[in-house]
Amino acid sequence: MRLSNIVLLVVLGAGPALAEGAPDVSTDLTVDMAPQQFRICNDRPARPVWMDELHPREAYKALTMMDLYELRAWARIAETGDCSCEVRFPEWDGADKEYQERFDALPQPDHTALRLEWVETRKSLEVSVRQICREQGNW
Repeated sequence: MRLSNIVLLVVLGAGPALAEGAPDVSTDLTVDMAPQQFRICNDRPARPVWMDELHPREAYKALTMMDLYELRAWARIAETGDCSCEVRFPEWDGADKEYQERFDALPQPDHTALRLEWVETRKSLEVSVRQICREQGNW
């Protein structure tokens, strides 16, 4: 009897203490249509609509497109020494055109191989791009 009373007191006493540290959970499922806020460059151009309309099995295409977009932007930053928002987050048209012409028809394994190659290229650019962008307040 005593042990069960102690267990009951501990459980009842721990509830409010645990609730204080628990994160707020909302049951509100309302979609927030407010523009996404970023730490830098909030006026980023919208990505192509087709990227959001892909079947989940073709999500690799959107990943390839995002990697291509970032790689082209980083190469431009390294080349010009300019990390303004317009250079860091350019319009998607150029990358979209290049993607459609060169990569869209490729099978998934080729997309994966391309992205692995691009990781190495991005790594080679990262140090200089990070330095340029930090100096200009856009990292």
